[in-house]
Amino acid sequence: MWTKRVLRILALAVPAIAIAAAVAFWLGPPGSRGGVGQGFGSVGGPIALVDQAGKPVTEKDFAGKDALIFFGFTNCPDVCPTELSTMAAALDTLGPKADGVVPVFITVDPERDTPEVVGRYAEAFHPRMVGLTGTAEQIAKAAKAFRVYYQKAPQQDGAYSMDHSAFVYLMGPDWQVLDILPPQLSPQDMAQRLSKQL
Repeated sequence: MWTKRVLRILALAVPAIAIAAAVAFWLGPPGSRGGVGQGFGSVGGPIALVDQAGKPVTEKDFAGKDALIFFGFTNCPDVCPTELSTMAAALDTLGPKADGVVPVFITVDPERDTPEVVGRYAEAFHPRMVGLTGTAEQIAKAAKAFRVYYQKAPQQDGAYSMDHSAFVYLMGPDWQVLDILPPQLSPQDMAQRLSKQL
């Protein structure tokens, strides 16, 4: 009897512990320069994508610069435009201090988001924002490197949406994570978080 009770308790406790660990990881204290090892584990890694001009882009193209990265898709009705607008407003709030930061939008919907589409979409939010896409395999590798969740969500009319996580990643000039910003920050709060790392 007690064995069943212990197993029942463990069955309830293990998922709760896993969720708590994930929350602690994602929303933990901001890192410092060289953020990997400062609470961000192995988040971030090499990317091989294509920009709005159809030019191949890797993490080496951001060497010496900070990059503010968001994964989403151009047909997103709410979360993506909200987060990208927040990113743009935060950078504008920081003024010259953010001149060395490259805002980056990476699609998780390469089927619809061509280089031209992501380019127009990104530039609508900020003149310096870079839009990146690629093959399904390239997107999958980039998303895996950043621990980004995404999945196609079929709709009743035969179309589809995309379910995805919505964190914003601040990468340093050496392509190391400096901070992972949770969704729904205000532009002022995001600017404050960014200011501590720039």
